[in-house]
Amino acid sequence: MDSINVIGAGAWGTALAIATARSGKNVTLWCRRQELADRLQADRENKRYLPDIALPDSLAVTADLETVADASILLNVTPAQHVRENLLALSSFLKPSTALVICAKGIEKSTGRMMHEVVEDCLPGHPFAILSGPNFAHEVAEGLPSATTLASSHPEWASRLTDAIGLPTFRPYYTDDVIGAQMGGAIKNVLAIACGIVAGAGLGENARAALITRGMAEILRLGEKLGGRAETLMGLSGLGDLVLTCSSSASRNFSLGEALGSGQSLEMVLMGRHAVTEGVHTTAALCQMAEKHKIEMPICNAVNKILNEGAAVEKIVKDLLARPFRDEKLAGF
Repeated sequence: MDSINVIGAGAWGTALAIATARSGKNVTLWCRRQELADRLQADRENKRYLPDIALPDSLAVTADLETVADASILLNVTPAQHVRENLLALSSFLKPSTALVICAKGIEKSTGRMMHEVVEDCLPGHPFAILSGPNFAHEVAEGLPSATTLASSHPEWASRLTDAIGLPTFRPYYTDDVIGAQMGGAIKNVLAIACGIVAGAGLGENARAALITRGMAEILRLGEKLGGRAETLMGLSGLGDLVLTCSSSASRNFSLGEALGSGQSLEMVLMGRHAVTEGVHTTAALCQMAEKHKIEMPICNAVNKILNEGAAVEKIVKDLLARPFRDEKLAGF
């Protein structure tokens, strides 16, 4: 597994390509648009999504999907809402021996399906893994230490994959809990928006700590209902990712919530962004999933009302604080 290609030249895709190329692997990074591929080749830097970090000389860039599909390992780092489209395009070129790794965090808005279900729809029987963890792209690209979860139902294959993509400063930990690894990453995006709203509205650190803790309870309730395991949800792809993204404006979801909490409109915030904020697209599908399975998720529902129903931040905060006092084991907030 010495050839590792990356689909998606956003911040995270570029960071994974940089880190992997530095390890001595043959790496090609795929861009959706030819002009972006040409710019990256000329500048040897992704100035739009990951500025001030040089692309290794060995890292190739292309806009040809067939070329990038010819790899031992293929990291698909397109946003969750575009994974289906990309996999269908790949299906004509992907070899059965290519190890596919999905690096998106989210739920497909149009269908309510998790990423592993999207893979099974588009590439029936093709082995795959899910990569998800507390990883800011710029830190991985800079070579700072980080760890992540690699989830797959094929243990031997996943073990080889872990060895192939693992680095001293990028440590993947294997699990066979594909659902748990996905749900932690998807739900924490929504909770990070909530924490950003708390920060932007000036509600204090006590409120943020309470929200993170009660948000973790929401992750556990829905994740376990869908078949995920508590130890996965409390691990890197769940609790670890939740703590990271709920504590820093470097998180796109947190910073979006922070802007909403300070009084900006969602439209205004999104207009000023190049990168996708996954939590915005995941929120409605997540709440529909929770309703279907009769799981109480008041924090995620509150974010959904703000994002998708035009509710005022002040009213939603007031409603949450007016919820009745309950046993901590049962309480939604």
